[in-house]
Amino acid sequence: MPYDERLTERVLDILGAEPTLVEKKMFGGVAVMLQGNMACGVLGNDLMVRVPKDEYEAALTKPHVREMDFTGRPMRGWIVVGPDGTDDATLEDWVATGAAYALSLPPK
Repeated sequence: MPYDERLTERVLDILGAEPTLVEKKMFGGVAVMLQGNMACGVLGNDLMVRVPKDEYEAALTKPHVREMDFTGRPMRGWIVVGPDGTDDATLEDWVATGAAYALSLPPK
């Protein structure tokens, strides 16, 4: 299944002119990297978001959110937000969460 290009455009629009932003095709989708660290991405019509480990459990309680289980094992620190959870305001919050976490890490 190809990735949702419109969702990808919306994510990139939210991040705007972030100088370290790199869009990279991987996993059959698109990863959004900041300072060389993956912040979020689009796989199919889902949004993948990197969240701080201490916020992971709380993030899983939000509507339309599930564990990221890309390899058959849940990836702690990563969540998947389904299409119903990507209205404009919610998408902006999730992208900001992923971006803040990626930018808090040492550059690669």
